[in-house]
Amino acid sequence: MYRSLAIRASLFCLAFAVVAATASAQLKVAVVNVQQAMIQSEDLKKASADLEKKYKPRQDELQKLQNDLQVIQQQINSGKLNQQAVADLTEQGTRKQRDAQRLSDDLQSDFDRDRQDILGKAAKRMQDVVKKLAEEKGYDIVVDVSQTLYFKPSLDLTAEALAAYNKAYPVAGAPAAAPAALAPKK
Repeated sequence: MYRSLAIRASLFCLAFAVVAATASAQLKVAVVNVQQAMIQSEDLKKASADLEKKYKPRQDELQKLQNDLQVIQQQINSGKLNQQAVADLTEQGTRKQRDAQRLSDDLQSDFDRDRQDILGKAAKRMQDVVKKLAEEKGYDIVVDVSQTLYFKPSLDLTAEALAAYNKAYPVAGAPAAAPAALAPKK
Protein backbone atom coordinates (compact mmCIF):
# COMPACT_ATOMS: atom_id res chain seq x y z
CA MET A 1 0.00 0.00 0.00
CA TYR A 2 2.78 2.44 0.95
CA ARG A 3 4.74 1.35 -2.07
CA SER A 4 1.74 2.05 -4.38
CA LEU A 5 1.35 5.50 -2.81
CA ALA A 6 5.06 6.22 -3.27
CA ILE A 7 4.89 5.18 -6.95
CA ARG A 8 1.87 7.43 -7.51
CA ALA A 9 3.61 10.35 -5.82
CA SER A 10 6.71 9.79 -7.95
CA LEU A 11 4.65 9.68 -11.15
CA PHE A 12 2.82 12.84 -10.12
CA CYS A 13 6.10 14.66 -9.49
CA LEU A 14 7.48 13.46 -12.82
CA ALA A 15 4.36 14.62 -14.69
CA PHE A 16 4.43 17.96 -12.89
CA ALA A 17 8.08 18.44 -13.84
CA VAL A 18 7.33 17.77 -17.52
CA VAL A 19 4.41 20.23 -17.47
CA ALA A 20 6.49 22.87 -15.67
CA ALA A 21 9.36 22.49 -18.15
CA THR A 22 6.97 22.80 -21.09
CA ALA A 23 5.20 25.80 -19.59
CA SER A 24 8.48 27.59 -18.96
CA ALA A 25 9.53 27.22 -22.61
CA GLN A 26 8.88 30.54 -24.35
CA LEU A 27 6.61 30.23 -27.38
CA LYS A 28 7.06 32.76 -30.14
CA VAL A 29 3.59 33.76 -31.38
CA ALA A 30 2.44 36.03 -34.21
CA VAL A 31 -0.94 37.13 -35.49
CA VAL A 32 -1.83 37.78 -39.12
CA ASN A 33 -4.96 39.14 -40.78
CA VAL A 34 -4.95 36.79 -43.75
CA GLN A 35 -8.10 38.26 -45.31
CA GLN A 36 -6.75 41.82 -45.18
CA ALA A 37 -3.35 40.79 -46.53
CA MET A 38 -4.94 38.87 -49.41
CA ILE A 39 -7.34 41.69 -50.35
CA GLN A 40 -4.52 44.24 -50.34
CA SER A 41 -2.20 42.06 -52.40
CA GLU A 42 -1.33 43.21 -55.90
CA ASP A 43 -2.09 39.70 -57.17
CA LEU A 44 -5.71 39.82 -55.98
CA LYS A 45 -6.17 43.42 -57.14
CA LYS A 46 -5.17 42.37 -60.65
CA ALA A 47 -7.30 39.22 -60.51
CA SER A 48 -10.27 41.33 -59.42
CA ALA A 49 -9.80 43.78 -62.29
CA ASP A 50 -9.47 40.88 -64.73
CA LEU A 51 -12.62 39.25 -63.35
CA GLU A 52 -14.62 42.46 -63.65
CA LYS A 53 -13.38 42.91 -67.22
CA LYS A 54 -14.27 39.30 -68.09
CA TYR A 55 -17.86 39.62 -66.88
CA LYS A 56 -18.55 43.21 -67.99
CA PRO A 57 -20.10 42.25 -71.37
CA ARG A 58 -22.53 39.86 -69.69
CA GLN A 59 -23.35 42.44 -67.01
CA ASP A 60 -23.98 45.01 -69.75
CA GLU A 61 -26.25 42.54 -71.55
CA LEU A 62 -28.20 41.95 -68.34
CA GLN A 63 -28.51 45.70 -67.78
CA LYS A 64 -29.83 46.13 -71.32
CA LEU A 65 -32.48 43.45 -70.73
CA GLN A 66 -33.52 45.16 -67.50
CA ASN A 67 -33.75 48.51 -69.29
CA ASP A 68 -35.85 46.90 -72.04
CA LEU A 69 -38.18 45.51 -69.38
CA GLN A 70 -38.62 48.97 -67.87
CA VAL A 71 -39.47 50.43 -71.28
CA ILE A 72 -41.99 47.66 -71.91
CA GLN A 73 -43.58 48.23 -68.49
CA GLN A 74 -43.81 51.98 -69.17
CA GLN A 75 -45.44 51.38 -72.54
CA ILE A 76 -47.97 48.99 -71.01
CA ASN A 77 -48.74 51.45 -68.19
CA SER A 78 -49.09 54.41 -70.57
CA GLY A 79 -52.69 53.49 -71.41
CA LYS A 80 -52.13 54.41 -75.07
CA LEU A 81 -52.04 50.84 -76.39
CA ASN A 82 -54.82 48.59 -77.58
CA GLN A 83 -55.38 45.13 -76.07
CA GLN A 84 -53.39 43.33 -78.76
CA ALA A 85 -50.37 45.63 -78.32
CA VAL A 86 -50.53 45.16 -74.53
CA ALA A 87 -50.70 41.37 -74.99
CA ASP A 88 -47.76 41.41 -77.42
CA LEU A 89 -45.67 43.58 -75.09
CA THR A 90 -46.61 41.40 -72.11
CA GLU A 91 -45.45 38.29 -74.00
CA GLN A 92 -42.26 40.05 -75.07
CA GLY A 93 -41.70 41.19 -71.47
CA THR A 94 -42.20 37.65 -70.19
CA ARG A 95 -39.56 36.34 -72.61
CA LYS A 96 -37.12 39.11 -71.70
CA GLN A 97 -37.74 38.53 -68.00
CA ARG A 98 -37.02 34.80 -68.43
CA ASP A 99 -33.88 35.59 -70.46
CA ALA A 100 -32.74 38.11 -67.85
CA GLN A 101 -33.27 35.61 -65.03
CA ARG A 102 -31.31 32.89 -66.85
CA LEU A 103 -28.52 35.29 -67.71
CA SER A 104 -28.41 36.56 -64.13
CA ASP A 105 -28.31 33.04 -62.68
CA ASP A 106 -25.60 31.90 -65.11
CA LEU A 107 -23.59 35.06 -64.57
CA GLN A 108 -23.74 34.72 -60.80
CA SER A 109 -22.85 31.03 -60.91
CA ASP A 110 -19.90 31.53 -63.26
CA PHE A 111 -18.67 34.59 -61.36
CA ASP A 112 -18.88 32.80 -57.99
CA ARG A 113 -17.00 29.78 -59.37
CA ASP A 114 -14.20 31.96 -60.78
CA ARG A 115 -14.11 34.05 -57.60
CA GLN A 116 -13.76 30.94 -55.42
CA ASP A 117 -11.01 29.56 -57.66
CA ILE A 118 -9.06 32.81 -57.41
CA LEU A 119 -9.56 33.13 -53.66
CA GLY A 120 -8.63 29.49 -53.09
CA LYS A 121 -5.41 29.89 -55.05
CA ALA A 122 -4.56 33.13 -53.23
CA ALA A 123 -5.35 31.57 -49.83
CA LYS A 124 -3.01 28.66 -50.55
CA ARG A 125 -0.29 31.07 -51.66
CA MET A 126 -0.79 33.22 -48.55
CA GLN A 127 -0.62 30.14 -46.33
CA ASP A 128 2.70 29.20 -47.93
CA VAL A 129 4.02 32.75 -47.53
CA VAL A 130 3.01 32.92 -43.86
CA LYS A 131 4.55 29.50 -43.19
CA LYS A 132 7.84 30.56 -44.80
CA LEU A 133 7.79 33.88 -42.94
CA ALA A 134 7.13 32.10 -39.63
CA GLU A 135 9.99 29.68 -40.24
CA GLU A 136 12.37 32.53 -41.16
CA LYS A 137 11.45 34.55 -38.08
CA GLY A 138 11.32 31.57 -35.72
CA TYR A 139 7.64 31.74 -34.79
CA ASP A 140 6.23 28.66 -33.13
CA ILE A 141 2.65 29.54 -34.00
CA VAL A 142 0.88 32.05 -36.24
CA VAL A 143 -2.80 32.64 -35.57
CA ASP A 144 -5.29 34.37 -37.86
CA VAL A 145 -6.70 37.54 -36.34
CA SER A 146 -10.23 36.14 -36.69
CA GLN A 147 -9.33 33.51 -34.09
CA THR A 148 -8.11 35.97 -31.45
CA LEU A 149 -9.94 38.12 -28.95
CA TYR A 150 -6.93 40.28 -28.11
CA PHE A 151 -3.30 40.57 -29.11
CA LYS A 152 -0.56 43.13 -28.77
CA PRO A 153 0.00 45.12 -31.97
CA SER A 154 3.66 44.10 -31.88
CA LEU A 155 2.55 40.53 -32.66
CA ASP A 156 0.84 41.57 -35.92
CA LEU A 157 2.58 40.06 -38.93
CA THR A 158 0.02 41.24 -41.53
CA ALA A 159 2.13 43.96 -43.19
CA GLU A 160 5.12 41.63 -43.45
CA ALA A 161 2.93 38.86 -44.86
CA LEU A 162 1.52 41.26 -47.48
CA ALA A 163 4.99 42.44 -48.46
CA ALA A 164 6.27 38.86 -48.67
CA TYR A 165 3.23 37.83 -50.75
CA ASN A 166 3.69 40.72 -53.18
CA LYS A 167 7.38 39.87 -53.46
CA ALA A 168 6.71 36.17 -54.01
CA TYR A 169 3.91 36.80 -56.56
CA PRO A 170 4.75 40.04 -58.35
CA VAL A 171 2.21 41.50 -60.77
CA ALA A 172 3.08 43.90 -63.56
CA GLY A 173 0.65 46.79 -63.98
CA ALA A 174 -1.58 45.92 -61.02
CA PRO A 175 -4.42 48.39 -60.34
CA ALA A 176 -4.23 50.56 -57.21
CA ALA A 177 -7.88 50.13 -56.22
CA ALA A 178 -9.06 47.55 -53.73
CA PRO A 179 -10.51 44.43 -55.36
CA ALA A 180 -14.24 44.99 -54.92
CA ALA A 181 -15.11 41.95 -57.04
CA LEU A 182 -13.21 39.61 -54.77
CA ALA A 183 -13.99 41.23 -51.44
CA PRO A 184 -15.79 38.88 -49.08
CA LYS A 185 -19.57 38.95 -49.27
CA LYS A 186 -21.26 40.23 -46.15
